[in-house]
Amino acid sequence: MQTPLYARVSTADQTLAHQRTQAEAAGFKVDQVVADEGVSGLTTALQDRPQGRRLFDMLRRGDVLVVRWVDRLGRNYADVCDTIRELMRRGVIVRTVISNLTFDGATKDPMQQAVRDALIGFMAATAQAQAEASKEAQRAGIDHARSREDAYRGRQPSFTREQFEAVQGALVH
Repeated sequence: MQTPLYARVSTADQTLAHQRTQAEAAGFKVDQVVADEGVSGLTTALQDRPQGRRLFDMLRRGDVLVVRWVDRLGRNYADVCDTIRELMRRGVIVRTVISNLTFDGATKDPMQQAVRDALIGFMAATAQAQAEASKEAQRAGIDHARSREDAYRGRQPSFTREQFEAVQGALVH
C-alpha cells in the first residue's frame, strides 16, 4: 500500500513544498509527491494532465491518495466528481488534508453513500465556483485598468526586444 500526495500548482504564488508540508503537519506519511505545475484545474481534467495520468496508472486497491483539498484534483464539477468516484470504484481511498475528510467507497449503506456523494458534489461545486469567481474578479480588474488608458500595459514580456529579434532572425534562416 502506498500513500502518494497529489499536488497541483497553477500560479506562481502556489508551491508544491507548501502542500507537502501541510500534509505532513496534519500527520500524513507521504511516500511520494505526484505533481502537475502550471496546469489549470478548471480547463484540464485530471486524466488529461501528465502527472494525473501517471497517478491513475500507479494507484492500486488499498492505496491512500492524499490531496490538500479536492480543488487540487480539479476545479471542474463533473471532473472532480467523476475522478473521486472512479478512484473509489478502484478501491483507492482519497483523503483531504484540510478537514481530514475520507472518501473510501467502503460503505454499503445507501444513506451514508448519499451523504458522501452529496459532500463530494458540494465540494466539487465549491471548487468550480471559486475558480470562476477568481477569473471574473481578474477580468474585472483588467477591464478597470484598461479603462484608465495609461494604467494597463498588459503582462510584462519575459524577454528583451533584442532576444525577440534574435529568435525571429533565427527562424527566418
